[in-house]
Amino acid sequence: MQSEGELWALLFFKTAWAKAEQKIVWRITGEGGEFDAQAQSESGTIIQPVWEQYHESSTWERPGEEWGTGFNFPEPGCWTITISYGETKGTITLKVLGSS
Repeated sequence: MQSEGELWALLFFKTAWAKAEQKIVWRITGEGGEFDAQAQSESGTIIQPVWEQYHESSTWERPGEEWGTGFNFPEPGCWTITISYGETKGTITLKVLGSS
């Protein structure tokens, strides 16, 4: 069963580019469990972050636990990123442009 919660994304870029690392910091509410992140393209390609890090402290004042991730999207297009923490799950969609 999926629980009610909040997901916040802090993008460290103005434009998302394919084949370049994109840093995103997440805040997600929920009750413990494993943090999981993955992205899926319109064509069905699924990727995991190239890195993931829990942040014990932060000045970003949003509810929930905080993680940083780095994604390297292999192709341009719309990518849906799914984040889950315990039973809380949320998604965002990014438009990724061709290599800069």
